[in-house]
Order: sequence, then structure tokens, then C-alpha cells
Amino acid sequence: MNWDTLLLFISATAALAISPGPDNIYVLVQSLTNSKSHALATVAGLMIGCIIHTTLLAFGVSVIIRDNNNIFLGIKILGAIYLLYLAYKVFKSDSNIYIDTDNTPKKSLKQLFVQGFFMNVLNPKVTIFFLAFFPAFLFSDNMNTVIQFYILGGLFILVSFIIFSSIALLAGLIKRYTLENKYSGIVFKWLQIVVFVGIAIFILL
Repeated sequence: MNWDTLLLFISATAALAISPGPDNIYVLVQSLTNSKSHALATVAGLMIGCIIHTTLLAFGVSVIIRDNNNIFLGIKILGAIYLLYLAYKVFKSDSNIYIDTDNTPKKSLKQLFVQGFFMNVLNPKVTIFFLAFFPAFLFSDNMNTVIQFYILGGLFILVSFIIFSSIALLAGLIKRYTLENKYSGIVFKWLQIVVFVGIAIFILL
């Protein structure tokens, strides 16, 4: 088992979870407009959705690995290209962080949990991202590939849950920090770029 690979995976996951994106911004807005418990319900829905993506990835890609290593290599190369594309999109995007709490409707805990779940499960970009991200971090030559994917998925969910929950609990402080520090958006923007490019290089090498 390669512990360095797992630590690198955890670090990359944490960096991506911290960087502002549609999911964690949505969690932040729910905490500001409804309550911390409403934001945590959203986080729970998002994380349960990740289990579905992990399952599809684990059983789908594991079959490919078992049957044809060349196809698996192709998947990893395409994954690296996709991550470089994501880095390019972030580079071209606006570095400002927009937190719009004026037009956010009030919803129940159950509604936000369900919405978080379907936001994740029905988003094809999440599936593609998992396919690009996870295969590069298989960490053992002896352990069953399905189990490895579930371990990676579990770590991804755990790290993301901790960070997203922290965003929900510290929403007011985070909003004040982003508004008072004009360079925060630039820092988070380049953090995403570095992580995407770094993982792509890691895959290609």
C-alpha cells in the first residue's frame, strides 16, 4: 500500500473542497439565509450523492482494468486532459466570489437534503470528474480495485464533509473574510489551477 499516494489524494481533495465552487457556495448561502442545520442537510445530501458516483466508478472502471490495461491507460490520459481543461476554465473565469443571499427561497431540511442529493447525482460533471480524478490514485497492487475505489470515495466524502460542514458552521466569518479581502478570490482561483494541473501532471508521469 502506498501511503504517499493516499496522502496526496487527501491533500488534493481538501484543496478542491476549500476552493469556491457551485456546491460549497450553495452550502454557504443556505447557512446565511436559512440556518446552519439547513446547510448541513444540504451537505449530507451532497455526500450521499458521492456514494452513488463512487459505486458506478468502482464497478465500471474495475471491469475495464481487469479486461484491458491499455483502455485504462487511455482513461487516465483522457482524465489528465480533462483536468487541464478544468484548469483552463478556472483560469479564464472571474476571480470574484459572488454570494447572493437575496433570492434564495426558504426550504425545509428534507427539501435541502433531497436537493443536495440530486444536485450531485444528476450532475454528469461529477461523474466525469470522479473518472478523471480517482484512477490516478489507486494505491495498491494487491488490494481489490473495487475496494480501493471505495476507500478513495470514502476519503473524498470524509474530507469534503468536514470542509463543507466547516463552511456551514463558519458561514458568517467566511463571508466577512471574502468581502474584506479583495485578493481571496484570486488565491482560491490559483489554488484550483495548481491542483488541477498538478494532478494532471501526476497522472501523465
